[in-house]
Amino acid sequence: MPSQLQGHDPGGCQVAWFRRRSAPGVRHDKEAEKAGFAHLEHFVQTRRGVEAFLEPKTTVTETTVVLIAHDGEWTRRRVPDHGAARAFGNRMGIPVYDVALVGYPQRMRDFNERRKRGHS
Repeated sequence: MPSQLQGHDPGGCQVAWFRRRSAPGVRHDKEAEKAGFAHLEHFVQTRRGVEAFLEPKTTVTETTVVLIAHDGEWTRRRVPDHGAARAFGNRMGIPVYDVALVGYPQRMRDFNERRKRGHS
């Protein structure tokens, strides 16, 4: 007779103890990575003067890249590592900066301030 530890319920129902399932709406890492790069690519293609700023991995967040357009509009997405972000920048023909070395451009702060005033 199978034991409960093997996933057999005495009531006749099978229990999947160790099956991995994604929660509804949760993407696998590769799918999320692909969607993230697609978003970044669309941002570059639909704005002008875009530059990339690499943000390092921390204890709270993964490595991310912030794209900032000429007017300060910006977007952020997680990337696998700095090499992948630099390869993306090369492929898209945009400069890639290390935010820890150069900081964020003033136009990003100005954009955030304009947006804040517009929504207050």
